[in-house]
Amino acid sequence: MRLLQANEVHDAIRTPTNFTRPDAPPTRFSVGDRVTVRNLNPTGHTRLPQYAKGRTGVISIHHGFFVFPDTMAHGEGDQPQHLYNVRFTVGELFGKHGGNPDDHVYIDMWESYLDEASS
Repeated sequence: MRLLQANEVHDAIRTPTNFTRPDAPPTRFSVGDRVTVRNLNPTGHTRLPQYAKGRTGVISIHHGFFVFPDTMAHGEGDQPQHLYNVRFTVGELFGKHGGNPDDHVYIDMWESYLDEASS
């Protein structure tokens, strides 16, 4: 992988790019499925929030199949994945003192971050 020079960065970030990938394998999860966030600790860049690890939520949206930014940031290629929006209760994420128990937090999460929740 060739690193960009400082004078090339502006043009690179201004170049429109489509990160959607059309040839998607079947999804592992569907809207309404309960999922638990895996306790992953990768080195370097990740979009996995620390506070969500080990927490259980519900798939609210399937966004589609996209380039996986975690691997792109490390020069490991597209490695596309399904992207989901997961709804968590405030209590699940932050405990009983985390705020209004009727409130929810929605987090976009990549398929490799998620496991099927145990019953």
